Amino acid sequence: GAMAPMNRDTIVAIFLLLGCGVLIWATFDIRQPDYGVLMPSTWPRVILAVLSVLCLIYLVQSIKAGPNDAETAVARDLGLIGLVRYWRNPIICFVMFFLFLLTLPVLGMLIGGLVFVFLLMSLLGGWAPKQLLAHAVISVCTVGTMWSLFTFGLEVMLPEGMIFNPYAN
Repeated sequence: GAMAPMNRDTIVAIFLLLGCGVLIWATFDIRQPDYGVLMPSTWPRVILAVLSVLCLIYLVQSIKAGPNDAETAVARDLGLIGLVRYWRNPIICFVMFFLFLLTLPVLGMLIGGLVFVFLLMSLLGGWAPKQLLAHAVISVCTVGTMWSLFTFGLEVMLPEGMIFNPYAN
């Protein structure tokens, strides 16, 4: 018989796994210095291995779930507006990430990360005052913790912006 249409999660999981594969392959181009105990490619590979396992679980679960009625209807009606509506959240994520990268030289990692996480959560989760407060708290806690861990714990200089440069003497 004909192959059943894949659901959106299956397609996303496949692309995520392909992305992980490309990134793992790219770690072999990381320069290996002849000093230090730990290779510079170690942490990226560990993180990518965990991410790959999670994406594989996501793929298996999405295949088991199969397409739902709404996805089947969209697969039949492939109009541009229908596709944009169907892929709305992933499109928002990619556009926001592109804008984050574009503004990184000006905003820097800390301010840019805070704005990115807050706006993305609000675009996807809603703009009610209670939600905005939760989004602000989550943004400050997650981005602040990540930034502090890299800056103070690992002593990695993350991209600084024109607005706030924590590394200036």
